[in-house]
Amino acid sequence: MIVKGKVLVGTAGAEFGTRGFVDAYAPDTGERLWRFYTVPEDGAPGSETWGKAEALRVGGSTWITGTYDPELNLVYWGTGNPGPDMNGDVRPGDNLYTCSLVALDPDTGKAKWHFQFTPHDTHDWDAVADPVLVDLTIGGRKVKAVIQANRNGYFYALDRTSGQFLLARPYTEINWATGIGPDGRPLVIPGMDPSNQGTKVCPGLGGGHNWSATAFSPQTGLYYFGSADGCQTFYRHDSEFVEGAWYQLSDARDAAGERTKGSFLAIDPATGEIRWRFEMVHPPSGGAMATAGNLVFTGDVSGNLIAFDARTGKVLWRFQTGAAIHAPPVSYAFEGKQYVAVASGSAVLVFALP
Repeated sequence: MIVKGKVLVGTAGAEFGTRGFVDAYAPDTGERLWRFYTVPEDGAPGSETWGKAEALRVGGSTWITGTYDPELNLVYWGTGNPGPDMNGDVRPGDNLYTCSLVALDPDTGKAKWHFQFTPHDTHDWDAVADPVLVDLTIGGRKVKAVIQANRNGYFYALDRTSGQFLLARPYTEINWATGIGPDGRPLVIPGMDPSNQGTKVCPGLGGGHNWSATAFSPQTGLYYFGSADGCQTFYRHDSEFVEGAWYQLSDARDAAGERTKGSFLAIDPATGEIRWRFEMVHPPSGGAMATAGNLVFTGDVSGNLIAFDARTGKVLWRFQTGAAIHAPPVSYAFEGKQYVAVASGSAVLVFALP
């Protein structure tokens, strides 16, 4: 992402015991201008949330590009799981700044505020989904908000000026928490960590909404995204850290006799209310795009490109592309005609009205 003449980029690799960061570079020279570590070093704010000072502190990938608010001069960037992934015994505490949204000053790389969605994550519920900036009216008060469909199964709205928690609502089946407290912390149900005998948790390893692009329509005031709906059984493993080696100490499998399905849904971000839901055989993988023509598009792994009525969720058009869709559709105009394009397999398909 380019912000004020700087190239901002994140990193992946938390499952290999890397330490996440966001970097800023000078585009003409490649000089690194600043780095924000998502896992603090000894003595830095947040390091106390990892237990003993000598304990290994890794994780916090930043593998989805953030969002910039030029008015507030803040960059919002989501962070991934702590390490070791899905085994929290060696990292007691909240494990900041993993599974969080951090607001960074693009001039200095300093954090202005942070909000942690899933403290001490043990289910690989990265908080990297695209942060979307919207202005909402909540409780009669207008607020500059940032919203996210989090992988832990809850939709969140935060005040993007301060990070203050505004609201959270579940959008898929959840059995690991009874809700979200007034401070934004989940009310966790004990005994839901991965175990040797297996622990059934909803949502599963991929979470509810994962990495694919979401969309907000200023016309309808609704927020659109795909969800994986189902539960998985998490099994724990124990292993020592080896630099550069896989450091995910659990796996998850579909519960016996169950299979994760999917849905595409619209939420009112001012309340968290689900306005409509379209159930699917598989979780939609292609991301969302809302248009000024009162349409919202998505694609799935079966190759279906679908257009919905953005207000009602009625399917208005569907095209079988012949290969899986893993990217969001895009729309553009050329010589007075509007087009919709989507990547499907190794091809790009383009559509337009006659």
